[in-house]
Amino acid sequence: MTAPRPTVPSKAAGQVSEARLWARHLAMAQFGATVKGGVNRQALSIEEIAARLQLIEWATGLGLVAFNDDAGNLFLRLEGSEPDLAPVLTGSHIDSQPSGGRFDGIYGVLAGLEAVQAILEAGIRPRRSIEVVAWMNEEGSRFAPGMMGSEAFAGLRPLSTILAVRDAAGAMTGDALAAVLQAEADAVRATRPLGFAPHAFLEAHIEQGPVLEAAGIPIGVVTGIQGVRRFRLRVTGTEAHAGTTPRAARRDALQAAVRIIAHLDSLTDQPGVMFTVGMIEVKPNAPSVVPAEAYFSIDLRHPDDALLQALGDAVHDRAAGLAAPCRVEVTEIAAARALAFPERLQALIAGHAGSLGLKHMSLPSLAGHDARQLHHVCPTAMIFVPCRDGVSHREDEYASPEDLAAGCRVLTECLLDLAEITP
Repeated sequence: MTAPRPTVPSKAAGQVSEARLWARHLAMAQFGATVKGGVNRQALSIEEIAARLQLIEWATGLGLVAFNDDAGNLFLRLEGSEPDLAPVLTGSHIDSQPSGGRFDGIYGVLAGLEAVQAILEAGIRPRRSIEVVAWMNEEGSRFAPGMMGSEAFAGLRPLSTILAVRDAAGAMTGDALAAVLQAEADAVRATRPLGFAPHAFLEAHIEQGPVLEAAGIPIGVVTGIQGVRRFRLRVTGTEAHAGTTPRAARRDALQAAVRIIAHLDSLTDQPGVMFTVGMIEVKPNAPSVVPAEAYFSIDLRHPDDALLQALGDAVHDRAAGLAAPCRVEVTEIAAARALAFPERLQALIAGHAGSLGLKHMSLPSLAGHDARQLHHVCPTAMIFVPCRDGVSHREDEYASPEDLAAGCRVLTECLLDLAEITP
């Protein structure tokens, strides 16, 4: 990477339109809108297809060129003066949780688009191309686990494995992805081979926590992302009559699951450890029948890899004894170590925030993001903006137009540095 420009704002930062960025957020929120003001725009759904087509329409209207890759990642390219140079990528994801908010993920995509439009309106042409990317299935709410597009791009998970995953209704990722690519066939230039080495990747995102808002600071310089281990546990017992089967004779799968969850909750009750059981399914799920099966998730996070390893291993080691007399199958579906973003990129973000007169602070990301995957293939960093009460993955998620625009201005300046303005 070349040395950064002096931290004096370019013309492009002044071209960032708060009103336009906000209007695009409101327009995108109509795709999968819920009655409580959130969005249900799960990966590879008809709602996400519609949102992607709208994004392509906005981008191609600016002269950007749209590409897909075989994993369904969507790239919107502003051609640089030296197009053979590795491009700078920025973006996030379009998909949401079933009761998600209007800003998680989509902000990073729309901020990238707004930054590129501001650069164009300022009459600046960078040496390197800049590509706005929407990664496929970050959330993992429909097809699990998430981060599918970015992991496939980074070579961390085989595409064949991803395409074989089924959702709760039995639909296969490969079939749903084929429908997306077919819907976009007339709108994109071509399908690219999967994966390449970008010059850098920047992801703008709402914080999804309360730190920035509490401090009254609009810009977060993200230092890294805490580690995570995710599990699925299937406890198997025996169906029995709720009124006639003595308790001592029962093999109650749900009670066994409760014992496992309660024990692990107590074990992980340590500073900074995040332990969550967010999904549980019971069969036959009948009021007068002792449950024969309980299937549930465990999401375990911490910034210290050694502690995370030990606590995750305890899930494997202790589940069988706690489940007796039932049987339990433990499957670890995802794991990622904690990571630190390059100090040079953190300094770049902080420098441009300062030049724009924006207060900023350093903080880690406690949530996972596609930037974790890109960190394996290129220098990567993140910019956070506050969200009200730290709320995210909820329909009342909110970020102010002012903060969204502030983060976008910082992103714009950083992109110009990384893409190297033509002399």
